[in-house]
Amino acid sequence: MTLLGVKPSTKDIDFLVPQEKEYDYLIKTLGEIGYKPVTGYGWAKDQGFIFDLFKGKRVFTTELLDSPLAGDRNIKIAELSRIYLGVLNYYDLIISKLFRGSTVDFDDCRLLLKTKKNEIDIKKLTARFKETASYDTSEDKANKNLTVFLKSLGDE
Repeated sequence: MTLLGVKPSTKDIDFLVPQEKEYDYLIKTLGEIGYKPVTGYGWAKDQGFIFDLFKGKRVFTTELLDSPLAGDRNIKIAELSRIYLGVLNYYDLIISKLFRGSTVDFDDCRLLLKTKKNEIDIKKLTARFKETASYDTSEDKANKNLTVFLKSLGDE
């Protein structure tokens, strides 16, 4: 959200490393330079900033339909000689947040929709969300989150 210019700051950053080989290399390298796992996905050094690393196309508990490296599945932020920094496209970003279902995530999604309203199609979002949910073991819970979220848009 911060990299997209939607929020001025963030309390955490989730990194998605789509290629398993690169993820394994990153984890090995972090261990070699003193980083340690401190939560299920979080890594930190000397009680410093914790960042979460996810492998493949899974963000926390949400498995995306496609690799974020595919076509229009990410928004390029920067590309260095060996590092590509991108942000999930708006649809997958919203989906990953709505699956969690927290108030903060709902607020983030409303803010993203408000900021990028001309670039996000609610019908397309709904269809992609439902397709993503259909592959999840908590399909009913995810769809309930979507229903609550869409209702909250109408209430504003």
